[in-house]
Amino acid sequence: MHADWLTEALLAEHCRGAQALAHALRRWIAAGRLPHGARLPSSRALAGELGVARGSVSAAYEQLVAEGYLAARHGSGTYVSAPTLISTATEAPTANPRGLSARGHALVAASRLPNGLTGAFAPGVPEIARFPHATWQRLVGQAQRKAGLELFAYRQDGGHPLLREALADYLTLSRGVRCDAAQILIVPGAQAALELTARLLAEPGDTVWVEEPGYGGAHAAFDAAALSMQPKPVDEHGLSPDAAPDLPSPRLIYLTPSHQYPGGVVMPVTRRLELLETAARHDAWLIEDDYDSEFRYSSAPIPALQGLDKQGRVIYVGTFSKVLYPALRLGYLVLPDALVDPFRRAAARLYREGHYPEQAALARFIGDGHFARHIRAMRELYRQRQALLRAVLARELGDALPLSAGEAGLHLIARLPDNFDEDALERSAASEGLWLRTWQRHCLTPTGTRALVLGYAGVEDRALAHAATRLARLLQASDGFAVRR
Repeated sequence: MHADWLTEALLAEHCRGAQALAHALRRWIAAGRLPHGARLPSSRALAGELGVARGSVSAAYEQLVAEGYLAARHGSGTYVSAPTLISTATEAPTANPRGLSARGHALVAASRLPNGLTGAFAPGVPEIARFPHATWQRLVGQAQRKAGLELFAYRQDGGHPLLREALADYLTLSRGVRCDAAQILIVPGAQAALELTARLLAEPGDTVWVEEPGYGGAHAAFDAAALSMQPKPVDEHGLSPDAAPDLPSPRLIYLTPSHQYPGGVVMPVTRRLELLETAARHDAWLIEDDYDSEFRYSSAPIPALQGLDKQGRVIYVGTFSKVLYPALRLGYLVLPDALVDPFRRAAARLYREGHYPEQAALARFIGDGHFARHIRAMRELYRQRQALLRAVLARELGDALPLSAGEAGLHLIARLPDNFDEDALERSAASEGLWLRTWQRHCLTPTGTRALVLGYAGVEDRALAHAATRLARLLQASDGFAVRR
């Protein structure tokens, strides 16, 4: 190799330190300017030409030998390495790698909130502006200052003991859950709780009963576990346990009995007992997702199905995302005694454990009464926002858009006329930057029901009223929709 060319090029780029020298040589080898087999100047000679310490050149050479760009031959010198060592690291691929799996495509397709569209009607989204941020930051700061180093390391405790104790007390008193702190497992959100349950309690191909319509997050978790979902119709009492004799027995039964999502049905005790009997008959596990039971507006929250379980078949799932704020990413499982240890070990293996200072702060948040006060404040706020949404739609549309009773939860169901083109309405709304969620989007099979699932909790009053007015204008312009006053 011609030493003058290399020296001039390195001087032109002001390469003097070892890192700069290595970077330039690496780039030129990758580009082919330093071809395979080319002999580089000795470290002493190149250092003299550049006016740098010999150690800088030696360090650059050694780094590139370690990376495979150069090869040092004892007694001969330093050479550009074999082309096979270079091409695999530097050449751009000639074709795209294999694409997403079928499950990957399904997961991406299910993520339907496009960028730039307003989430005024996004169901299940809480108001975060009214969260007591100052109080929370104070408690987190105190927990971090008092925390020992062990709270910042990997742990396999199943969650901070203080949080599990606070949760056990809260769930026993407010939800009628029968548990102690040892049965509670803290996980990074309810989604992780569902995924963990599906992985540990069912084999790929096993059947899971799901509500129809139902919660898309549960569908995603069961899809990821390669389970066979059997949609079960929801009647006026919730999930119907009737099963055709030729269908496979379920391994899991997933349900939202305290406030069915998205229909809003509250499951009476007779149906709950019937489902417990059904689970025993099929030797199945019941997954009770109690995602927003705190927000009832006309009566006290309904006690959990888990409290009726005498055989240890119910896995109770809860989350703080709807009550506090979604980014907290803390959910929990209440497990039968036999499942506590395997679930704790598997959760530590799959997700690791973390956010222990935040967990300690949350325990204080609950124990000091902030949690209960925040729920009461949000319950009243959401009651008012629901009333606002009803008032705006009634003003604009009269009684042409029947709304559900809205006794609980963070959304209303708006019934559309039979044979109404929901897809066209979705497209029209999206073109104006408004995101809508239809009833069919919560179903696994085609349905004749035409309806919208309208969240109302996550935006301030003016934005909600503006979005409701825009929705009314779109409906008024739609074929098959007649305003009645």
